[in-house]
Amino acid sequence: MSKISVTIIPRAGKNAVEKIGETAYRAHVTAIPAENQANQKLIKLLAKYFSVAPSLITIVSGATSRKKIIEIL
Repeated sequence: MSKISVTIIPRAGKNAVEKIGETAYRAHVTAIPAENQANQKLIKLLAKYFSVAPSLITIVSGATSRKKIIEIL
């Protein structure tokens, strides 16, 4: 179980994750922030990046913010 901080950039031109620190990441998602679409896309993107199931990733804090704390089980 680990926690990381993620800064999300919605409405980006492509979906990508980049590591910017030891436990800090920046995620670019093409989804819009309305109706939780960007969060759902972020979870799928992080699951693929870390090679885990999406069900093992939860947003601990910052669900409506660009800066989020993510827990990966």
